[in-house]
Amino acid sequence: MSPSPFYDLDAIEKVAVNLFHGWGYNFYRLENQLRADDLLVRAKVGWLLGLARGGLDAAESAFRRARLGPLTREKPLPDAEAIAGAQTLERLSHAIGALEGKIRALPAPENDRMSELYRGEAATLQRLIASDQQLAGLAETLRRLLDGKGGEWMVEHAAAIEEGLRAIEASLHARQAALLA
Repeated sequence: MSPSPFYDLDAIEKVAVNLFHGWGYNFYRLENQLRADDLLVRAKVGWLLGLARGGLDAAESAFRRARLGPLTREKPLPDAEAIAGAQTLERLSHAIGALEGKIRALPAPENDRMSELYRGEAATLQRLIASDQQLAGLAETLRRLLDGKGGEWMVEHAAAIEEGLRAIEASLHARQAALLA
């Protein structure tokens, strides 16, 4: 009787190594760990921005209920200032959502032979660590800024929120430059 192929460790190892190379992946390489870390950090940054947007959306909803109640005969037109405030909150929410989408779609260095030949993949991923740290710090700062605040406060401090969004956008541009270097 021939031995079972499931117990031939040399053959199993060869099959596994061929699969890993075919998939372009060997999970014992530093580059793969760095790439996975980059994906994880970007997912967490997106999560933080999602929390910030969720808080802003809840504040906008409460703001609209409080300031833009139902129209009456005595007050047939909504307050222009309240409409402008609600539009500001809506615009900020869309801006946060757009940044979240950009961050989730950011590229990582390719895992192919040409990239390895012309550019050190690990070195590029190491440069991205600083960008990832900055993105995470900025996203958490924005989340904390908006956490528990009401719509009135957010409308009054829209300039500070927009400044945070511009800082995150600048960090995204710096990350893209690091990929091209």
